[in-house]
Amino acid sequence: MIGVLVVDDDFRVAQVHASFVGAVEGFRVVGTAHTAAQALELAVTLRPDVALLDNYLPDRPGIEIIGALGCDVLMVTADGSAATVRAALRAGALNYVIKPFNAELLAGRLRAYARFSRLLDPRAGEVSQPGVDRAVQALHQADRPPTPKGQSPVTARLVAQELRRADEPLTATDVAERLGIARGTAQRYLAGLADEGRVRMSLRYGSTGRPEHQYSWAERGR
Repeated sequence: MIGVLVVDDDFRVAQVHASFVGAVEGFRVVGTAHTAAQALELAVTLRPDVALLDNYLPDRPGIEIIGALGCDVLMVTADGSAATVRAALRAGALNYVIKPFNAELLAGRLRAYARFSRLLDPRAGEVSQPGVDRAVQALHQADRPPTPKGQSPVTARLVAQELRRADEPLTATDVAERLGIARGTAQRYLAGLADEGRVRMSLRYGSTGRPEHQYSWAERGR
């Protein structure tokens, strides 16, 4: 279970965010704070895994305490200043969510954080470069735009599932035959996944010498 510290100067907003967190499987709120000083104190006593940190706190800006909290931080604030976003990321925030937002958006960020945490579990010891890449990709998976207009989320999910299950790279023809869809349709969805960075694309040269694109899932362990 991932413990979350909710930090917001408005107690009503903190309650709303806490309810959002409580609805996400695998997460629980361990405490709420309304000032920077209180957040620092609770971080020591409660030892949360991650804090949802507002920047507009009455005693000092949230970005000034990111490094002192001793846990991962997701900025959750109405401060949309580009300078603040850069400062937060520079200070170590893993992600930045601008208020207002709905429960679904925060849930997506939290689930992405959970995947990131599993891939970079400190108990695992050394990690390879591909492992780092997968963790970073996982962390920002929820930041990606929705399925392009004209594409079906169901078909996109089925194409992704085929690539995940495959033991070797697949071509558009392979995917089309397995799913019973047109090759052109498979190609569009595969190209979209490649543009998002979710699959790796390479070339395969057949007996005729004409290269053919082949695709493999880039997020192993997901």
